[in-house]
Amino acid sequence: MQGVPRVERLPRKIAGRSGRRPDGRQGEVRLPAALAVLVAIGLYAALPNSLLLGPRYVIPTIEVLLLIPLIAINPTRLTRETRWSRIVSLGLAYLIIVANLVALGMLLHALTSSHVTQGRQLLLAALQVWITDIIAFGLVYWELDRGGAVARTSRARAQLQRADFRFTQDEDDDTVNEVAAGSSAVSDWVPTFVDYLYVSITNSTAFSPTDTMPLSHRAKLLMSVEAIAALVTSLLVIARAVSILH
Repeated sequence: MQGVPRVERLPRKIAGRSGRRPDGRQGEVRLPAALAVLVAIGLYAALPNSLLLGPRYVIPTIEVLLLIPLIAINPTRLTRETRWSRIVSLGLAYLIIVANLVALGMLLHALTSSHVTQGRQLLLAALQVWITDIIAFGLVYWELDRGGAVARTSRARAQLQRADFRFTQDEDDDTVNEVAAGSSAVSDWVPTFVDYLYVSITNSTAFSPTDTMPLSHRAKLLMSVEAIAALVTSLLVIARAVSILH
């Protein structure tokens, strides 16, 4: 009887365990996160007047003004960070979340009022709020985890802050070669904005974490708020708006 073939394991790179980064490593690309912010700003600006916090262009203008210096500091790749740029980055992400949650509250009030005459418009607004919710929380996860995007690609692992999220790549280095090749231990993989956006999407659709687990209290609280907001939007807002159409 032929024995089971032995699976050879890929060698682990020193960077995965010792904390040293590969020479010449570049920072994360700026474009995906910048485009996500612009989409979120556009979606908010397009909401009905009744769902806006103040005049239509006040919040979007503030958000754009916060985004401009961030792009100026790192126009193509995220390689530099100051204390103020860190505060502005987090402030921008939280501003998008707060404005969107306020819009959700106003939307709920509008849909539960006795006289609703804009069913189709409110249904579209619910979709806008839901998409903005995904983008906004994805940005916050991306900004917070392990000290932020700049820290994740520029610092040694031993110097990173404690992780807020545990990705599958952080623990699959002992599996088959083609899977282990992309793990943190073997390839020095670090999450990028797309990974956090995916976490936000799955949390907003499944109302719970899927393959990425929250570790810190703040991550768990943020994911809870996002899941509740998504649940309310899906079950109450959309259901109510659809009933108006009939």
